[in-house]
Amino acid sequence: MLNTKLLSWSLGCFAAVSFVACVLYGILVPQSLHNTQFLEAVLPAFKWLSVGGFFLGLIESFLYGAYAGLVFAPVYNFFHRRFGVPVSQ
Repeated sequence: MLNTKLLSWSLGCFAAVSFVACVLYGILVPQSLHNTQFLEAVLPAFKWLSVGGFFLGLIESFLYGAYAGLVFAPVYNFFHRRFGVPVSQ
């Protein structure tokens, strides 16, 4: 069984760290090698790259990850209870 709170925080932090990695990649490599349009399309109101846009993207990324955990854990737990292999004691 999955802990919904733990999974939501884990995925939220993972998404936020991934966002920071994408921004750092976008800053360090030439513009022809990265795709800022993807971040602008996926994250509402995000514009490359301002301080406000960075923090907005960071918050939105965290919330997307947390939402994934909030949805995935109960669905997984439901199917695990329904079809999971019973553990013999």
